[in-house]
Amino acid sequence: EGGGINGTMIGLDMLPMEPIADVDFILGDFREARVLRQLDKILEGRKVDVVLSDMAPNLSGIPTADAARMEHLIDLAIEFSQFHLKPPGVLVVKCFKDMGFSQIVETFRREFKVVKQVKPKASRDKSSEIFLVGRGLKNPTVKNLSAEDEPALDI
Repeated sequence: EGGGINGTMIGLDMLPMEPIADVDFILGDFREARVLRQLDKILEGRKVDVVLSDMAPNLSGIPTADAARMEHLIDLAIEFSQFHLKPPGVLVVKCFKDMGFSQIVETFRREFKVVKQVKPKASRDKSSEIFLVGRGLKNPTVKNLSAEDEPALDI
């Protein structure tokens, strides 16, 4: 039975999950065109209020490579948001303070009117995990592109 959500909630992950009432779930990799087509089909051209990304790269142990991978995933989330987020909407991304964090914050400041850092209470004190919250796109893209038109996401 539904939980009474007013709107559409979509979950997307590379791992399966138990069904949740009122949530459309897509199993797949956000970077794949097939997955983006599924997402576009559910969205039906509508813009979204919130994009929440907890994507993280598989860590190699090489700090510069890991930072570049993290930054790339966040760039993909920002790019997706530019096309699919309502202008006053919110993007929340997981990142790590020791992985190119200052560059990621600067990117957020270029793209969003308000940028905040949030450390979840559930996160261990010693963990470098932090969430960046960007509100209000500075450069929203008016046209919604289909997955075929989003080459940066199709890698």
